[in-house]
Amino acid sequence: MKNLYTFPIISLLTDGKFHSGVAIAKQFNVSRATVWNALQHAETLGITIFSVRGRGYKLPQALTLLNAQAVLAAMGEDCNDVKVEVHDHLASTNSYLMQNLSTHSHATCVAANLQTSGRGRRGRAWHAGLGASLTFSLLWRFQCGASALSGLSLAVGVALAQTLHSFGITQAKLKWPNDVLIGKEKLAGILIELQGDMEGPSTAVIGIGINLNLPENIKQQIDQPATDLASVSSQKINPNELLAVLLKHLLILLRDFEQNGFAHLRKEWMQHHAYHLQAVRMLMPDGREVCGEVKGVAEDGSLLVETIAGLQRFLSGEISLRGLT
Repeated sequence: MKNLYTFPIISLLTDGKFHSGVAIAKQFNVSRATVWNALQHAETLGITIFSVRGRGYKLPQALTLLNAQAVLAAMGEDCNDVKVEVHDHLASTNSYLMQNLSTHSHATCVAANLQTSGRGRRGRAWHAGLGASLTFSLLWRFQCGASALSGLSLAVGVALAQTLHSFGITQAKLKWPNDVLIGKEKLAGILIELQGDMEGPSTAVIGIGINLNLPENIKQQIDQPATDLASVSSQKINPNELLAVLLKHLLILLRDFEQNGFAHLRKEWMQHHAYHLQAVRMLMPDGREVCGEVKGVAEDGSLLVETIAGLQRFLSGEISLRGLT
């Protein structure tokens, strides 16, 4: 059940300092019981609140919440090309957009300060927490059919790489088809869902999650090695600025992709390729494993792997370094 005061009070606590229940109640003109109930609700959402008798309530650390106006201001003139919607809490930004396609226009970005049921590829969960991740989805309407969108996740990966490099994260690499790695640890992921005809107009909901500052309890829930921007960046990155820069790159890359397909972006994707010329295992959806050496990606975004049966193309499956899980 939603509590109207939970996120306004959380916003007050983002300075990372203690605030007494009396002061909070006075600020919102409510009872202390209302404040307590709102913060109890926050804890049911997985938000950690420190409570100390005589001092009040605080978050574990100061953090910056997403704000639509701050994102648009950081985008500058490019803000006219996109609509930005920021929600306090959503189960999944992708699911929200997929369920509300008819009421949202082209180039609408929906972001959530807290996403509690995020999804990754192959049914995986995307684990996030307040201030722990940047989670958003971008709705993009294509005039071409879904059959022409091969390589879309790789094109989005190029935009992610460009953005991270602009913030000094030059060690960020792309793992086919939709992850960003630092070394062998996952920093970000992409989930694209399509609706429409194979040959007619189609709509893509492009979901992106970037780990900002993962607390240990969330790291322990993730079923693969993971890292975050707080661990790999020498600067504190404002999530509003990060989202603004990423949206600017996405607008450029998606228009390029619409006109020229992935072939036009293939060379740049290869410059960021994490597993180029490495021995890998391809884990197939049907449970098979295919071993070989990665040779690159084709113009349609398929992965090229030299196997004992010759050069093979893969449009699905998961890539894993051979001998590693």
